[in-house]
Amino acid sequence: MTIPITREQAIEILKKYNKSEDKSDWNHYLESEAIMKAVAEKLGRDKEYYGMLGLLHDVDWGITKNNTIEHLTKAPEILKEEGFDQEFIDNIVSHGCGFECAGLKDKKRTKEIEHILAAAETLTGLIHAYALMREGKISDMKAKGLKKKFKDKTFAAGCNREIIREIESVMPLDEFFEIAIRAIQDIKEEVGLE
Repeated sequence: MTIPITREQAIEILKKYNKSEDKSDWNHYLESEAIMKAVAEKLGRDKEYYGMLGLLHDVDWGITKNNTIEHLTKAPEILKEEGFDQEFIDNIVSHGCGFECAGLKDKKRTKEIEHILAAAETLTGLIHAYALMREGKISDMKAKGLKKKFKDKTFAAGCNREIIREIESVMPLDEFFEIAIRAIQDIKEEVGLE
């Protein structure tokens, strides 16, 4: 699992294709990266590779979000140009499985790494929303409180709980929540939380 670019170069690529001042998109990229690295560390996987997947999973969002059906149609070309191999690209595109984008509506995730990426990037929305409800505070957030919000389907209603549950093929949900909260606590200043 080789990565052809540095994290700094990845940030520059994100800036190139995501010119919006919308901080929530950037928070999502950074939080996804942090959770992916933390899960990789827990499982003894390649932290840098997993982190890069999290960071770049929505690389084309800035140029496709006004027509979400196009999301993940530009990412393969962008990533290929930067030297990423087909396996990395396939892993990135897999987080769109089941959605009306890039012809992925009837596709299913099959690999562990795909389930981890989909669960991690989806969970960021729930954690960030919960932190905002707590006046931006994540420093003392507990998995028990997050689990209550997870069970409350009216809270962050757009957050697909079934995708988050895909992590259960890899680790228990409670453990995933703990790992993810700690990961975002470590970068709280970068994502505007306390």
